[in-house]
Amino acid sequence: MSELAKFLEHTIHKPDTTLNDVIRVCEEAIRFGFASVCIPPPFIRDARRVLGERNKLRLATLVGFPMGYSAISAKSEEIKRALDEGADDINAMLNLTQVKSKLWNNVGRDIDGLALATQTKGGILKLILECSLLTNEELQKVSELAAEAGVPWLQTNTGFLGNDVTVEMVQTLRRIAGDNVKIMAVAGTQTVSVARSLLDAGADRLGTSSGVALVGT
Repeated sequence: MSELAKFLEHTIHKPDTTLNDVIRVCEEAIRFGFASVCIPPPFIRDARRVLGERNKLRLATLVGFPMGYSAISAKSEEIKRALDEGADDINAMLNLTQVKSKLWNNVGRDIDGLALATQTKGGILKLILECSLLTNEELQKVSELAAEAGVPWLQTNTGFLGNDVTVEMVQTLRRIAGDNVKIMAVAGTQTVSVARSLLDAGADRLGTSSGVALVGT
């Protein structure tokens, strides 16, 4: 089995995702030994049944995705329901509108709300950024607020803008965020060489819909 598998989050985020798609992705994640699988919220219970309760593979889902500007209360309820239904990890979108407006108190409350809702239910939060839309100064401030809230993971991007993650993006986020936070880099399609370069740049996990192709090469 490929050593790369343990660094991969096997994902399916298409708007036309079906139950059969989710079952397939979960079965692939088990078969290839991926670190985690990320599926749309409506299928959490189904994915949990496929994965079982004892499987070490982590089940992630999406909150406030992909825009992030839902109300804090709405995103908090999404998180609570997802964790109650069997999710382990919450990949939640940052409210970029507030960041770009430099409404830092609002940004802080948004991050605090996401972190508290996740931590209260025993889940792990990955805070999704869109690094290509943020300046280094904005990344610095968001990283500081995330650290204050105890957010353990930062995710580079959603993959929905058509801009794949770059080595430079990961390096910049690693330098700004420091070594006490884990980084997940997201790209819909990757080659083995690109995947390894992102890990070498400082990523701890890679989110991709191409996991099977990567570990099969």
